[in-house]
Amino acid sequence: MVKSLISLLCALFIIVGASVWENRFIKKEFKEFNEVLTVLYRKIENESAVKEDVYSAQKNWLNKKRVLHIVIPHTEIKEIDLWLSETVTLVEDKEWKDAISKVEVLIELTEQIPKTFSLLPENIF
Repeated sequence: MVKSLISLLCALFIIVGASVWENRFIKKEFKEFNEVLTVLYRKIENESAVKEDVYSAQKNWLNKKRVLHIVIPHTEIKEIDLWLSETVTLVEDKEWKDAISKVEVLIELTEQIPKTFSLLPENIF
């Protein structure tokens, strides 16, 4: 009986610990990517962005998504991939208004996606 209780508590501790780590990791990764997008947003807003700026943000995202694939659904990742790809073309064509709206959506996604993985009752139950 005591062994079972200790085993149960150990398993619970591991699950809670892993959940806390996952939550912090996701928040950190998306916060860093949000900062990259904010710089890109400013460049597009000033109409000084070039295709390479978007490629740089895309490369940053590709590095992050390699690990994020382990902890978040692929649909969340795919959505960011698509918005970034569209932004490349819009910046290349100097369609600043459309490009800035795409980056605004990307920034919003980087703020909302981590919230869906936070340890809140609405996410647990």
